[in-house]
Amino acid sequence: MEKKYPFFIRSTVSLFGIILFVFVLFTLRGILVPLAFAVMIAILLNPLVNWMIRKKVNRIVAISLSLLLAILFVAGVMYFISSQVVKFSDNFSMLKEKFSQLFHSLQVWLQNNYSITVAKQNQLISEGESGLKPYIGQTLGSVFGTFSVLFLLPVYIFLTLFYKTLILNFLFEVFSERNSQKVSNVLRETKNAIQSYMVGLLLEAIIVAIMNSAALLILGVQYAVLLGVIGALLNVLPYIGGIVAIALPIIIATITKDGFSTQLGIIIAYSIIQFIDNNILVPRIVSSQVKINALVSLVIILMGGALWGIPGMVLSVPFIAVLKIIF
Repeated sequence: MEKKYPFFIRSTVSLFGIILFVFVLFTLRGILVPLAFAVMIAILLNPLVNWMIRKKVNRIVAISLSLLLAILFVAGVMYFISSQVVKFSDNFSMLKEKFSQLFHSLQVWLQNNYSITVAKQNQLISEGESGLKPYIGQTLGSVFGTFSVLFLLPVYIFLTLFYKTLILNFLFEVFSERNSQKVSNVLRETKNAIQSYMVGLLLEAIIVAIMNSAALLILGVQYAVLLGVIGALLNVLPYIGGIVAIALPIIIATITKDGFSTQLGIIIAYSIIQFIDNNILVPRIVSSQVKINALVSLVIILMGGALWGIPGMVLSVPFIAVLKIIF
């Protein structure tokens, strides 16, 4: 007869197991982050590899060609963004000077209306900068960690695609034979969910980038295309990315234009775009299998950021979607 332990023992063991699992994820993040991205991209490229193999292309050549196409696509996007950044950097000194003037005007306004002297404001800013230094270091660490991921990704993707059959066989062997059908269903649904999510996310980003850029061009905001593309990339992070995306063009408009009509126009335009994105694009383009309610999405994104930084925020939504399929 199977022995049943009291609830408090079972719950304590389960809680300890979760803590240990999270600790391992945090400790091995340098290995697991690029591996997680590689698995997602490998699943996305798998149909192309299979198509080439069916056309009698050698497996290694098919994987290499698929990987090369993915690298060329990313390189094209990076080249486009860098060319826009160059245009921005040409006028950086002018923007910095205009920002300094606006900031000084704000300090004078605060001194006249709230009796906070400029010296006191500078002291508060210095104290704030000291408090922010650890967070800036963590953010830079996350950014550099993201770049290190890029160097490991091609190797991981190639090996994942090359050893796909062995990996699938291993997953089937881990579970008993009577559960093989359940394992097959979970793997199939996971593959479909990730493929739909990645393709949908790409299409969504392209459409949002076009809408952002068009709106900013109509409003006459400088660097409209650059800000529109950055906004679309930030939109990958639900809720949080949208807030940062709208702040950037507002700051540029404040520095480069007089008055506040342009800023108001940006808020209205981006609100309309976010409404279209959340109510039309996401439900129809991004797979419904990855659809998660707003509260869970926000919590899991913040938890992913605390665990793995910026890459964790990007990976959190597909990760919770996979868990949803398994459960």
